[in-house]
Amino acid sequence: MLGGIVTVAAAGLAYAHLETKLFTVRHVTVPALPTGERDLRVLHVSDLHLTPTQHRKIAWVRSLAALEPDLVIDTGDNLAHREALGPLLHALEPLLEQAPGAFVMGSNDYYAPKPKNPARYLWTRSGPRTRSAPNLPAAELAAAMSGAGWVDLTNRRDAVVVDGRRIAFAGVDDPHLGLDDFPAPGPAHADEGEALLRLGVTHAPYTRVLDQMYADGADAIIAGHTHGGQLCVPFYGALVTNCDIDRRRAKGLHGWPGARPDAPDGEDSTWLHVSAGAGTSPYAPVRFACRPEATLITFTAR
Repeated sequence: MLGGIVTVAAAGLAYAHLETKLFTVRHVTVPALPTGERDLRVLHVSDLHLTPTQHRKIAWVRSLAALEPDLVIDTGDNLAHREALGPLLHALEPLLEQAPGAFVMGSNDYYAPKPKNPARYLWTRSGPRTRSAPNLPAAELAAAMSGAGWVDLTNRRDAVVVDGRRIAFAGVDDPHLGLDDFPAPGPAHADEGEALLRLGVTHAPYTRVLDQMYADGADAIIAGHTHGGQLCVPFYGALVTNCDIDRRRAKGLHGWPGARPDAPDGEDSTWLHVSAGAGTSPYAPVRFACRPEATLITFTAR
């Protein structure tokens, strides 16, 4: 009996490690554009947690350019190693050259991961990190992305023009570190109401931030951080979210604050997309029933 349990546990652990390499692209459709507008294809990339030796992940990220998105949104936690900036920029290079983009930072763009008790993934959420000087090259990463033309949404508003259509953004720095300071609109953003689409962008989907973006009139909110729960139970879903959002919305397309899509009680809600991300901490390289992912979000007419 005991031997059988050990065998099953070992097989499950081996599969959970394998699943971290089973990269996939999810496709979702969000009816948020004005009537008659042609589709807008947005690639959402999040939580790569890249280390220099993850060559399969690097090749997969590079391959995402074949999707030919109109816009790329990166919701942070790109790095997991002090020497990962070069490999990360190599991975993102085709996307940086191909499409306009926008980004925010996550905690693992600022701070290198540390060994932790694996059981922490079964806790409701991790505690706040002791504030210290960042030891990852977040500033250099932001400069490289900005230099390629992607807009930095670190507690600020901005916009991009995609094929003649204006997309307005309001973003925040990582709420998991308490760095979020939601940007109030100013005179420079008086024309936001004329934008084709208004997007809120955050790394971690804490409810205080989602409420601010909803109140601000976002047509959709884009977030990451949760890893989709990372260790999930088939037919049940995520056990934890590592923030205060509910387990049901640990990944995928939902509504905020209502139920959407697209139940009557969600008609007054905005859309919320949470990515399960494409990586893990190098100290917990396992996923179960939660494949690493990027998402191609097709915004279509209502």
